[in-house]
Amino acid sequence: MTQIATHGVKLTDVAAQKVKSLLEQEGRDDLRLRVAVQPGGCSGLIYQLYFDERLLDGDAIAEFEGVEVVVDKMSVPYLDGALIDFADSIERQGFTIDNPNAQGSCACGESFH
Repeated sequence: MTQIATHGVKLTDVAAQKVKSLLEQEGRDDLRLRVAVQPGGCSGLIYQLYFDERLLDGDAIAEFEGVEVVVDKMSVPYLDGALIDFADSIERQGFTIDNPNAQGSCACGESFH
C-alpha cells in the first residue's frame, strides 16, 4: 500500500470557492489545483498555479472544501506554510500566495527568493 504524502500549503475558503467556480466553468471534475515553484523571474523563483489531471510520483496532496491541492516533491519545502487566497477588489484580482519561506520578492510580486 502506497501512502500519499501531505503538504503544508493552505487554501482559504474564498480561494477554494473560486477554484470550484473555475472548475465548474471548465465542466471538469477530474482536475486538481497544482501549485509549484519553478526557477525564473527577477528574484529567482516563480509560483505556478494551474489545473492538472495527473498525479506524479512523489506528489503531496491536501484537500480544502472539496478542492484537491497538489504540490510536487521538489516544491514542498519552498511552499511549506504558504497560504493561497483569492482577492477580488479594485486594486487586485486573482490568486495571492503568502509564503513565510520567501526571504524577498521583486517589485511586481511575481517572483521570490
